[in-house]
Amino acid sequence: MGADGKMDVDLDVPTAGYAGRLEVLEGPTGRRVRSEAERARIAAESVMPGVQAAVARKNSRIKSALRMGRLATIKTLAGFDFSFQPSLDRDRIFTLAQLGFVARCEVVHFLGPPGTGKSHLAIALAVEPVKAGKSVYFCTLAELIAALARAKREGRLQERIRFFCRPALLVVDEIGYLPVVHGGGNLFFQLVNARYEKGAMILTSNCGFAEWGEVFGEPTVRGCRHSRPGGVSFDGDRPASRPCGPASGAGFVPFCARSGFRRCSTA
Repeated sequence: MGADGKMDVDLDVPTAGYAGRLEVLEGPTGRRVRSEAERARIAAESVMPGVQAAVARKNSRIKSALRMGRLATIKTLAGFDFSFQPSLDRDRIFTLAQLGFVARCEVVHFLGPPGTGKSHLAIALAVEPVKAGKSVYFCTLAELIAALARAKREGRLQERIRFFCRPALLVVDEIGYLPVVHGGGNLFFQLVNARYEKGAMILTSNCGFAEWGEVFGEPTVRGCRHSRPGGVSFDGDRPASRPCGPASGAGFVPFCARSGFRRCSTA
């Protein structure tokens, strides 16, 4: 896939030159081979318009889905420098790209300080469902809360929550980068509860789980504890058995859980 979201498809089609190269064959065998090559060329050319149209339709669908999902800047796993983050398990990241976590409606967390590639991986993983025909939506936490707060003022909160519940994968970037407005944490967790086991999410943050109560600044949010059944956490400096603390050290922690959060009251 190129930077414009298009997929590159290479098609090998026999040409007239191919038959020309068979002129070295003589007699009935040569004529038969040249005849078969010519028939193959004609057959290939006859299906080319249909193949090209199908490729164009697929490229158009992907480009449209990327635009609707707000994935304007395309990142790929191939473009990620894993040598820059030796703490990452490359195979585990590529396993996520197989989209099992989307089918199981899991939540993937990328935690770590700025500049460690969290957004790159989140976007790269978000492109894969689009290529597979699934819907994706990307936004920052600030954008998400602003949209929910505006909908609440206009009396359309539930409608807006339903909108954010539609994508098979919702990516929320930059948790902890900007202060959350009063009441924003409550709105965010209403959405989290609405998507509970109904849709996958990728969340990126420069804060560890222990700091999220302070990030959202809501009594209700402080009472919500992360659920981590079957999850995996790993980085270069923290043993996998230790709880994820503040993400201020080197490297970052990808974490995948069946349910990103325990259900909690938002009343």
